[in-house]
Amino acid sequence: MQKANRNDVIPWGTPDEVIRMRRRDLITVLGASTAVWSRLAHAQPSATVPVLGILSDETSSLAAKFFEPPFVQELWNLGYSEGQNITFERRYANEKDETLPSLAAELVSLRPNVIIAIGTPATQAAKTASQSIPIVFARVSDPVGLSFVTSLARPGGNLTGVSLQTRELAAKRLELLVTAVQKIERVGVLWDPRLPSSRPEVTELEGAARFLHVELFPAQVLRGDEVEPAIRAIAEQRAGALLMVPGPIFTEHSHRIVDLTDKLHLPAMCSRREHVQAGCLMSYGANYAAMYRRAAAYVDKILKGAKPADLPVEQPTIFELVINLKTAKALGLTIPPKILARADEVIE
Repeated sequence: MQKANRNDVIPWGTPDEVIRMRRRDLITVLGASTAVWSRLAHAQPSATVPVLGILSDETSSLAAKFFEPPFVQELWNLGYSEGQNITFERRYANEKDETLPSLAAELVSLRPNVIIAIGTPATQAAKTASQSIPIVFARVSDPVGLSFVTSLARPGGNLTGVSLQTRELAAKRLELLVTAVQKIERVGVLWDPRLPSSRPEVTELEGAARFLHVELFPAQVLRGDEVEPAIRAIAEQRAGALLMVPGPIFTEHSHRIVDLTDKLHLPAMCSRREHVQAGCLMSYGANYAAMYRRAAAYVDKILKGAKPADLPVEQPTIFELVINLKTAKALGLTIPPKILARADEVIE
């Protein structure tokens, strides 16, 4: 038998050449595998990254100022970063509540993992649009009365969240205003009749007014351009002070309201500390930033598998009285010591 030589066993080149060739083959295979895995990784990000739908009755500018900072910050604290491991789909009504049903339908068509609804009209639109997608609400005054949930302890459906007590606070706001300003006989009331929570609050104010022996002059506001005429009408009725029923339209135009009430020497009771920071005389209510942070916690729980029906609705337990002494001085008012002693924050 003829002995095989090296060229018969390895006919493709020298050992060095074979080693180099095998290295090239290995690099080619690894390169191809990397390309395949890269394409697979980029082909399905939406399957693993949750989508959060945001539906709000506010304007986008107002939300960017008050809602999104505490909400997004709390989500970040919980481990979520927009564009990395969570995607936001935002829909803001921009003072056109009639668009909320169509905006809600748009969000539902995207099949988000969770929808967060800010405000009563937005929550109603979201509830109508879907009975299966989890919905977390915030800034809703009476979720049981509005049939959003069966009860606060057992929501029972696809909605849960953070309730905002407003009707129960109406009488207290009026009492604090009358005590702070003193010797007033008439109080003007700015309110938005489009909000389901507003009418009950005005009714509550009417009952408190009788007890406090003051007369109310309610003035409706449906659009931003109606704010100034409503306040001037209140001043013309010789009201000694003004009270704002909570509503996004008044938050959106808070600076205009403050400027006008200052010019007309009309002390104002607001619902949010942000209004007082802008120059309103005083406010009494829940901490909105804390409420939005709690809403983020609900989103986190649902994304981790919790069911809205099993998450009790939270209510605020701390209410803040904030007073702006600079505004009081400009209006020529001396706030009674007993009111100042109760204040959680005094702006000087």
